[in-house]
This record gives sequence, C-alpha cells and structure tokens, in this order.
Amino acid sequence: MAYWYPLMAVLIWAANTVVSKAAAAVIDPAAISLYRWLIAALVLTPLLLPQLLRHWAQIRQDWAKFSVLALLGMVLYQSLAYFAAHSTSATNMGVICALIPLLGLLLNTILFRFRPTLAAIIGALLSFSGVVYLLGQGNPLAVLAAGINLGDGLMLLGASAYALYGILLRRWALPYGHWLNLYVQILLGVVLLLPVAATAKTLVVVPQAWVLLLFAGIASSILASFCWMQGVQRLGSERAAIFMNLLPLFTALIAVLVLNEQLQHFHYLGGGAILAGVLLVQLAQWRPASRPG
Repeated sequence: MAYWYPLMAVLIWAANTVVSKAAAAVIDPAAISLYRWLIAALVLTPLLLPQLLRHWAQIRQDWAKFSVLALLGMVLYQSLAYFAAHSTSATNMGVICALIPLLGLLLNTILFRFRPTLAAIIGALLSFSGVVYLLGQGNPLAVLAAGINLGDGLMLLGASAYALYGILLRRWALPYGHWLNLYVQILLGVVLLLPVAATAKTLVVVPQAWVLLLFAGIASSILASFCWMQGVQRLGSERAAIFMNLLPLFTALIAVLVLNEQLQHFHYLGGGAILAGVLLVQLAQWRPASRPG
C-alpha cells in the first residue's frame, strides 16, 4: 500500500506536465504561473494560517532562505515550464524533468564539493549522451550545429533551478514541518510572480482553462505533495526517489493519449539512456563512498 503514495504523486506530476502543454493553447504562461500558486494559497490558508501566525517570529528570521526557495521552486521552475510548453512537446518536458537528480549531483559537486563515485560519473555521462541524442532528434551533431530549441532550453534551465531547490531544501532543513514550509514558499511565490504576471498579454481566464488551472493549483500543488510526503515517510527518501524515474514514461503515455503526440525512435533511445544514467547515479549515491568532500 505504501508504494501507491509516491506512484500517485508521480502520476499527478506527469499529468501536470501534459496540463502545462495543453494550457499553452488557452492561457498566457505568465498568468497560469501566478494563478496556480494563488489557488494553492487560497486552499491552504484556512488550514495553515494559524500555524504561520504562531511561528511568525521564527519564520521571519529565515525569510531570506524561504525567498530563495520560492524563487527557485515556485517561480523559475514552474514559470519556465509554462513558457517552454509553447515550443516543445510534453514528452520532451517529461524526459528533461528526469534529469533533475543528475543536475542535482552536478550542482552539488560544483557548489558544495560533493565527491561522486565512479559509477555516478559513468551514469552522468550516459545521461548526458541521452540528452544530446534526444535534443538532436537522433542526430547529436545537430545540437552542435544548430543548438537546442527554445522550449527545451527553458526546460533545462527550469530543471536546473529545481535541482538547486532540492539541494538547498535538504541543506537548510527549515524546522517548521513540510506543510508550513510549503505554505510560506507558496505565499512568497505569489508575491514574486506578480512582476511576471504583469508581462502577460492578458490575465483573463477563458472557461476551458479553469479545469487546467484547478488541476495545477490543487492536484499538482497540494494532493501530489501530500502523496509524496506520505511515500517518503513510509518508504524513505531514497526508495521514494526511484519512482521519479517513472515521470517521463507516464508523461509520454498521457501525452500520446490526450495530446496525440507521436513517439519517435530518439524518444526511446535518448530517454532510455537518460533514465539508465539517472538510475545509476541514484544507486551510486547510496554507497558509503559517495560523501561530501
């Protein structure tokens, strides 16, 4: 039964990737970036505002850390994903999201002198080759000649921001509990997204966009977080993290069924290499040799 929690969380997040792609046709990306977290804030406020007020004095001391986390997780990662959806496929978005553990390893190595094992290095190189193959649509030299398209580039930047978010979240370990930490980040995210929303061509929400907005604001932001928290509590963070490797598979299947996206050979080969490399990195990090330098 415990395995259903992380599985459900990953399934919801995969569906939200497809929602991001579908939303590109009916709502401005700057508008959905704001409205998604505004909806989540409105739902959580009756439950968490009393806790926020009780811990206000302590939370104020960690204001800078909360602001950085909100900027990375709620603003950069999510906003860039909505903008990326205008020029890349949901399948590509899901595969690039699978790189987040690998990007976390890279950032940990650069910023915090994390010492990866040989197996982790091999896994990183394998995933990198898969990325180049995927983004070059089966022709790696095309990436060198023409670069990657805007959507894939934005998604890579967003995934990097979220990888750094995960690192800082673990290193800072803010002592207010998962829900209150999330709530404070959401509130700050809404404030930080106001300038982004000001760039929208229109903030009007057409009727067909409301279902997408509610899914993003409630299912993806709140329900998936609850399921993931339960999975980590029952299984441990390492075992739960393995389920994230299902994200590109679920995303591709939903995109094929809902958006009629076509899977090509480079999705299978490039995506397979990425997932194999990420899995190798994750397994390598469980070994005692993988420690901070």
